[in-house]
Amino acid sequence: MTENHFHTVRQTLLAQMEEGVAIIVAASPKTRSNDTEYPYRQNSDFYYLTGFNEENAILVLVKTAALTHTLLFIEGYNADYALWNGARLSLEEARQRFLVDDVHERSHYAVSIAEVLREHTRLYLDLYSEAPALTEAKKAAHALHHTRGVKRHIRTLIDVTHLIHTLRLIKTPGEIAMIRHAIGITLHAHHEAMRVCRVGMKEYQLQAAMNYVFLHNGAHSEAYGAIVAGGNHANTLHYIDNQDVLREGELVLIDAACEWECYASDITRTFPINGTFSPAQREVYNAVLNVQLAVIEAIKPNVKREWLQTYSEELLCDALIHLGVLSEDRTALMEAKAYKKYAPHGIGHWMGLDVHDPCPYVDEAGESLFLQEGMVMTIEPGLYFRADDESVPLEYRGIGIRIEDTILVTEKGYENLSAGIVKTIEAIEAMCKN
Repeated sequence: MTENHFHTVRQTLLAQMEEGVAIIVAASPKTRSNDTEYPYRQNSDFYYLTGFNEENAILVLVKTAALTHTLLFIEGYNADYALWNGARLSLEEARQRFLVDDVHERSHYAVSIAEVLREHTRLYLDLYSEAPALTEAKKAAHALHHTRGVKRHIRTLIDVTHLIHTLRLIKTPGEIAMIRHAIGITLHAHHEAMRVCRVGMKEYQLQAAMNYVFLHNGAHSEAYGAIVAGGNHANTLHYIDNQDVLREGELVLIDAACEWECYASDITRTFPINGTFSPAQREVYNAVLNVQLAVIEAIKPNVKREWLQTYSEELLCDALIHLGVLSEDRTALMEAKAYKKYAPHGIGHWMGLDVHDPCPYVDEAGESLFLQEGMVMTIEPGLYFRADDESVPLEYRGIGIRIEDTILVTEKGYENLSAGIVKTIEAIEAMCKN
């Protein structure tokens, strides 16, 4: 995405702010062990506003009645750091690249923020972060509060993340293109897993096959810890051990996807390890698929997301009755939430810069949001029958199935961004035999 895109996003945030100062900080490196670090991942909110992928940077937005002013503080070029880790952007390079009013070294921030905060009454920041830059800003505000001659001072702290996350609900065309690209790579990875899967392989070998596709196509990381769950492991919703053997006659559930330019994809497919669904597996699989297709078909603007959840629960309850897992009156089963034992998670979540985008699900009054054009969400119904659950017919025990796609809300309906990843029984079996 271009610098114009990020400039427009910043201006949109400034338009949502009252007069005051907003501070958004980049992520700091995270220690893995001793003196080694995890691969760096930028703070999503900071990236959303800047597109800048270096650590310890700080974005400051200033709004008065007369003007707005944008400052960026960066670590800058350091020869010793460049020798060991590669060169950071220099101040001059940053001034040429970013459409901001001023660029300064990070070391000047403490003095600069004290001057910026003078005569302002509102400070927008992440209220729950303990980032050093935010602590420095609070100390500067406190000092100004006790400084003679400063007539106005910070007396209101506002959660800037809520403003940013509300903006992140509606994806721009550029953001949708990033998500679409991530899904395109993930498509090839899921198909590769289906093609190479064999009885006797280890779960991690399927994960490795997918990671090869991610890396080979320039996606440097998984969007989240991959779930490769053979057999009964699929009934552990966040199974990430991925160490067991893939066995004859069982299914494997793969919930895995890559990230592109910090934008996530999120896909789940479930398929037979030996390439052919058994009759019982077919019954459960088609039950889940039919629920997913029906819920996706209901997506359009002005539908409440909460309604989609209720609708999916009704459909899953019907599916459980049809399979003979539940047998009482439907109304009574819904009231008792009896289906939750076998379908415990929600129908989906927002997705974007984070695989679980932290965008709000309710409005300021606490009411469920209506879907709008540009929202991106997952639809992922599942049914889970543990191997030791004697309430389930014997032929279904040990089967866990989830089918997940990424859906874009469009002007008149929806687009399934991951529709190209096979999911009918016939298409999956053909891919497995390819």
